[in-house]
Amino acid sequence: MAARSLDVDLLARELGNWRTSSLTGPAYLGLADAIRLLIVDGRLPVGARLPSERALADALRVSRTTVTAAFTQLRDDGYLNARRGARSTAALPVRPEIVTEASPPSVSLAAAALSAPSSAVLEAFAEAAHDITPYLHEPGHELMGVCALRTAIAERYCARGLPTDPSDIMVTSGAQHAIGLILATYTQPGDRVLVEQPTYHGALSAISTAGARAVPVALADDGWELDAVHAAVRQLAPSLAYLIPDCHNPTGFTMPAADRKRLGQIISDTRTRTVVDESIADMWFDEAPPEPLAANVGRHDLVLTVGSMSKSFWGGLRVGWIRADRSTLATVAAIRPALDLGTPILEQLTAARLLTQYTDVLPERRQLIRARREFLVSLLARELPEWQPGPGRGGMSLWVKLPAPMSTALSAAASRLGLDIPAGPRFGVDGTLERFIRLPYALPEPQLEEAVALLVRAWRSITGAPAPDTHAVVV
Repeated sequence: MAARSLDVDLLARELGNWRTSSLTGPAYLGLADAIRLLIVDGRLPVGARLPSERALADALRVSRTTVTAAFTQLRDDGYLNARRGARSTAALPVRPEIVTEASPPSVSLAAAALSAPSSAVLEAFAEAAHDITPYLHEPGHELMGVCALRTAIAERYCARGLPTDPSDIMVTSGAQHAIGLILATYTQPGDRVLVEQPTYHGALSAISTAGARAVPVALADDGWELDAVHAAVRQLAPSLAYLIPDCHNPTGFTMPAADRKRLGQIISDTRTRTVVDESIADMWFDEAPPEPLAANVGRHDLVLTVGSMSKSFWGGLRVGWIRADRSTLATVAAIRPALDLGTPILEQLTAARLLTQYTDVLPERRQLIRARREFLVSLLARELPEWQPGPGRGGMSLWVKLPAPMSTALSAAASRLGLDIPAGPRFGVDGTLERFIRLPYALPEPQLEEAVALLVRAWRSITGAPAPDTHAVVV
């Protein structure tokens, strides 16, 4: 199969503000770092053909020598394959990079997710192993999901103020799978999908994979600008909107009840089919979010609510769902067999058992992430006081404003030290958000402390800030 060719203008947009500081070293190294991050993040597919050196140099407005040197560096590091007479293709090294400076241990801030509540999950799996017996006499293809889980999910919605029948639920293999199914059903290549800016990077990847085009509406410093949302919907007429009104990823904002009512009216008036991602809705600190957005939309056929077990319980279950009008689910079900034939039954039965323990498990997990958030905020205040964590009070990450637009350079420098952290532009459209970085606080405190220490080193390396004098004499 022929390798995919990358559009030079698209690659230039994905690279964003790659040259963010004159102190980061030669320009070709900054470019090489930015391309390497795209490959590692999966935004530049392995095997894809890069544009010619001349075309990329013209698009980036740099000398061809700079691009040639960057490509040479990437080939030496194993991130590009080159053949005489053919364009270079993206690759991953056969062996992991050898990290210098005593090879510090690798730490990842790429994911915002807790480990499992072990005893609860083990007990639920053991009970599910007994529950599965009746299903062994059937083929095992549950396209909509097993009744026990659909009933448990529906009961949770009813308790939150959104009347729901089990027939309004389709079980999926995680929230990402649910988003992909919806995009495959309701978008065509070139269609517009309205998104918040910033937003969940997995959704942006799914939109791109579907061939659709994400169009952003920026969040304000304290939440949603509904006038801007309304104007964008009316002017752009998107085929779909994707919104995260509860414990927003990455900002932690939760939409107030009054705004939900107005947004529900906007959706109904403009007839905009909307995906509401509630994957992190359980991860609140001070008070539970208002009733689901879908409860505020008069046109029930317009809203598809996505949920997941991953943040509330454990990502290893790979169980999510879509809550929607029955006719909408029938439309999604019609295309699903082309993609998969259902979610594994044992995991569904385990999820159903865990949902019955909601009130026992979730308070402890909220207390855990609240404590880790406070710990991370205190670390930043002490070690990086010029960084500004956002005001969001939910979710599993801080959305931090940097003193300068150097997020990509910071991510690259951190990677060289053994810390994996996505740059701000990954959470936006067209390479913006260079002044921001997402810092999850799901890891245990010792790992958070190690991560911040590496961030301090990375920040100093790109800004030229001197390290504190630990040998100063105090008198």
